[in-house]
Amino acid sequence: MLSTLAYALQMAERGGRGLAAFNVFGYEDAAAVVHAAEKQGRPVALMANKDAVAHMGIPVLACILRHVAQEAEVPVCVHLDHATELGTIQEAIAHGFTSVMFDGSQLTFEKNAELTCKVLDMAGPAGVSVEAEIGAVGYSDPSLVFKPRYTEPEEAEAFYRAAPVDALAVAVGTVHRMVAQEAALQFQRLKAIHTLVKVPLVIHGATGVPDQDLGKLVRCGAGKINLGTTLRLAFGRELRRQILDNPEEYDRIKLFGPCMEAVEEKAAQKLRLI
Repeated sequence: MLSTLAYALQMAERGGRGLAAFNVFGYEDAAAVVHAAEKQGRPVALMANKDAVAHMGIPVLACILRHVAQEAEVPVCVHLDHATELGTIQEAIAHGFTSVMFDGSQLTFEKNAELTCKVLDMAGPAGVSVEAEIGAVGYSDPSLVFKPRYTEPEEAEAFYRAAPVDALAVAVGTVHRMVAQEAALQFQRLKAIHTLVKVPLVIHGATGVPDQDLGKLVRCGAGKINLGTTLRLAFGRELRRQILDNPEEYDRIKLFGPCMEAVEEKAAQKLRLI
């Protein structure tokens, strides 16, 4: 069932859980994630990041992800992740994404709030949910020019008053594209933000979060937990294994089958923890 982010978050909260959101890069991992969610009766978000958009484009991604979501037995949100250009967001809305994230984390507070309000004006008439970010979750890749900084509770409160989004991403110690589970989480900071901001908070870069802390993030106020690298690792490692074990195999469907199973298994594991 295709749903907005707001509805998927509501359903997750009603069940006393967080919403797991997974970056996917095509049909194979999208279908695998939804299969895992269906088996547990859990809502889920399929997210398209900048890499996926650059590779396939908004129209193709929208067709694939919307079809997978529409055929699902659970609520599935189709979400544009980390968009920095209003034109990209407008295109995603026009092609049927049910949720968009405007990432103004590298802008001033005032500019971030101003552009987020413009996104709210664009998304509202289409019934599309909006996520924004205050503070800035960093990246493990040192080649990226990016200034990370923690989210201050009062800053988050002021931002939400200025731009009342459906979900707000905050920086509390996670890092994008971490491979090892070594994130130094600041749970008290998350609790303080949650006390002041009564909207689902979003944790980006959760692959680096130790498994035992995923549920704690939800209990401290996180409503949406984003995961991407963990599925890339699962898919990539299994694909490499299949190629090495079957050097004469050229049928991509046969090669991708075990990769989809690996992604489904990893998604299922994370769903159980969130």
